[in-house]
Amino acid sequence: MVEDLTESCRRGGFHLTKWVSNERKVFENIPEDERAKGVKDLNIDIEKLPTERALGMMWSIEEDEFGFRIQMKDKPPTRRGILSIVSSVYDPIGCVSPAVLLAKQLLQAMCRLKLGWDEKIPANLEEKWQTWQTVMPKLAEFKMDRCMKPEGFEDERLKSVTAHHFADASESGNGSVSYLRLENDDGEVKCSFLMSNLRVALLKQVTIPRMELTAATVAVRVDLMIKRELAIEVDDTYFWTDSTSVLWYINSGTTRFKTFVANRLAVILDGSNPTQWRHVESALNPADVCSRGKNVEQFLQMEEWKDGPKFLHQQEDE
Repeated sequence: MVEDLTESCRRGGFHLTKWVSNERKVFENIPEDERAKGVKDLNIDIEKLPTERALGMMWSIEEDEFGFRIQMKDKPPTRRGILSIVSSVYDPIGCVSPAVLLAKQLLQAMCRLKLGWDEKIPANLEEKWQTWQTVMPKLAEFKMDRCMKPEGFEDERLKSVTAHHFADASESGNGSVSYLRLENDDGEVKCSFLMSNLRVALLKQVTIPRMELTAATVAVRVDLMIKRELAIEVDDTYFWTDSTSVLWYINSGTTRFKTFVANRLAVILDGSNPTQWRHVESALNPADVCSRGKNVEQFLQMEEWKDGPKFLHQQEDE
């Protein structure tokens, strides 16, 4: 791939350089002056590979893990200052979105109060904001495996590949979280985080069943996007919700609904089949934090956020 990409760019007049890899054998085929600055002077055979930035996230090359380096800027506690800091947490696939959601909810509370961009926020909101700022640097402890197909799960050994999308909503927000489940010919299971999609609730109040339906719609759209982008062929897809109302809507057949429900049902039924939908208890639904958010200390303890709920690691009949 290094050779092909370099040659393709060369034909267009571009010199592709600054290469880095978590596989030391790759370095053997890359001239030292073509390597990334952080690895140019390393003895690749014996020295530990460094941490580099990759699309705004931190990539620990040696451990092959993604992480974050959060630096809180000195900004005034106003809507403008808070938005600047929240937006600086670049998280393209939603790895740490539950921890960021709390700050977004604070921004929404300021909108609800119709505060100006540079107006000082109320004391109760400022206290919550200062607490969030204080604990956010702890996200540096967060680590997530980059590789979804580790050793033992090569293509020729895969028995099944399934995608699982969990949806949930509350008065505070709604969203979905997606996982890829691999099972090999030895019956071993590897479950990997794919992405999450979180949104704060609309300022205009909407009933919980309607918000749950919106979350289900998001899950279907995410599924279509993942299948389009993922370079792994998925055998089956499953959608999980703890809302019996959503399952009733989806399985309602020819029943006619008002515009809000009908539009979202159209998206769901165009992108999925009712047989793909499952019920999951709220306590086992990882998307529960998508709708409520978590403080950083609690979030760092949530191993199931990264590896999926425990029941996905069992055999399908369980």
